[in-house]
Amino acid sequence: MTPAARVQAAAEVLDRIAAGTPAEQALLGWSRASRFAGSKDRAAVRDHVFDVMRRWRSTAASGGGESGRARMLGLLRQQGTDPDTLFTGQGHAPKPLGDAERAAGRVPEGAEALDLPDWLWSDWQASLGAEAAATAEQLRHRAPVFLRINTLRATQAAAIAALSADGIATRPAPLADTALEVIEGARKVARSKAFTDGLVELQDAASQAVVAALPLAPGQRVLDYCAGGGGKALAMASRLSGLVEAHDANPARMSDLPARAIRAGAEIAITQEPRGPYDLVLCDVPCSGSGSWRRAPEGKWRLTADGLAELTAIQGRILDTVAPLVARGGTLAYATCSMLATENGARVAAFLAGHPGWSLARERQFLPSDGGDGFYVACLTAPD
Repeated sequence: MTPAARVQAAAEVLDRIAAGTPAEQALLGWSRASRFAGSKDRAAVRDHVFDVMRRWRSTAASGGGESGRARMLGLLRQQGTDPDTLFTGQGHAPKPLGDAERAAGRVPEGAEALDLPDWLWSDWQASLGAEAAATAEQLRHRAPVFLRINTLRATQAAAIAALSADGIATRPAPLADTALEVIEGARKVARSKAFTDGLVELQDAASQAVVAALPLAPGQRVLDYCAGGGGKALAMASRLSGLVEAHDANPARMSDLPARAIRAGAEIAITQEPRGPYDLVLCDVPCSGSGSWRRAPEGKWRLTADGLAELTAIQGRILDTVAPLVARGGTLAYATCSMLATENGARVAAFLAGHPGWSLARERQFLPSDGGDGFYVACLTAPD
């Protein structure tokens, strides 16, 4: 495919997304219908689609419309690319621009320019203060790719060397001593020997820093209550060199965890009915995902005020549910991949107000400016 044909394909995928098709489903549908497209073509179309999704509002303003074609036009204008070099109508390229399209488009303003919904902007400012605009701007760009060194299998030096042998260049990331940033060859990771042999896992640096902040010690009984795919459970098992129990309200989310644990040499036990007491319970609760909108930008535009309120209610219920599972003097670790105060500090404050004797031992808000995704963690201590 030519660069112009990739732009046309991305515009068509964006139209399907705008009509309500989930992004991954829309991309998969295009890929299956486009057998002529090679791996580089699929990667390029995907990059175009996600670049626009990170800038859904501003590309519509810059391009003068809400169609996939207009948004791709807006993206090219924002990137400083002359649209006439791609909108040629030749082969599978987009048709040439008309006079109306050339005249359309404007400079986006306010929350639109920062690619946030208007309804969220005041909460965003209240949550992030002086960092609000800069953080929103960072979410308009692609996220770095990070790996976690599995210390059950490799040292930092061994992991870096193994990845290098696979054509993947990395460097240590400062947020966590297990974190590596991929600076070349990111698309090779999943097929690399270093990955398949369990030396490394894909995991954001801030997510690793959350686990590093937990008061873990060998011999503890530990539960990952909202395990999902199990990334944090695996990281905790690596730190403990011992067993971690994993639970999720939707067990299907953990379907790959046993195989991942075998690959990593980690001891994970999946439990449907956790029975305390546990020395530490981690609740990485369902949330807005605002800290990871660089990676999953669709969530930014699917979220509503009512949806956010429902999430905070769920978060509160989870904390109430797991509190009795924590041993006397033990730790309940509350985590989100959110940067919104209503999901973070406000939930912790509400829990403490309703549970006398509990105390806040530590909390930390990670922002993209720290070098990873946006994450929050609070360690709450149970009464003795």
